[in-house]
Amino acid sequence: MASSSGTSSGSSTMVTNSGSDEDLQALMNERKRKRMISNRESARRSRMRKQKHLDDLMAQVSQLQNENHQILTTVSITTQRYLNVEAENSVLRAQANELSHRLQSLSDIIDSLNGCNNNIGGADGGGDCGGFNVATIGFNEMVDHSFINPFNLAYLNQPIMASADNNMFQY
Repeated sequence: MASSSGTSSGSSTMVTNSGSDEDLQALMNERKRKRMISNRESARRSRMRKQKHLDDLMAQVSQLQNENHQILTTVSITTQRYLNVEAENSVLRAQANELSHRLQSLSDIIDSLNGCNNNIGGADGGGDCGGFNVATIGFNEMVDHSFINPFNLAYLNQPIMASADNNMFQY
């Protein structure tokens, strides 16, 4: 009987081992299923993060493109203003140059007239200023007062014409 009880206890150990293997297999399958679910959820979160990052980058690209467009517009406007100021400066330089030449010419005329005035009543009682014999005509007759009066310089009140071309004058 001892052998039969040994056999029966041996077979019950085998049954227990088989049950234990099945439980172990079921436990492993459950863990595998949970791991698979966890991995799927992790992958879904990863895809969501990736999509959010992509959306953020697209929004940033759009914002930077708008800023770039605004900067280009500002640069274009500023460049146009610069060119306008540069053209105006060129005209003003030309006008200043013309006025400087006119001033020099007037100074030369005044110097010339002052020289003629100093020659009147010289040692010989007369003088020669620009082809006029001072002895025969008076100084007032020789000099046209409208020429000397700065308010009667109509010929000098003509508009100054200048080109906006930067290459016209060298300074």
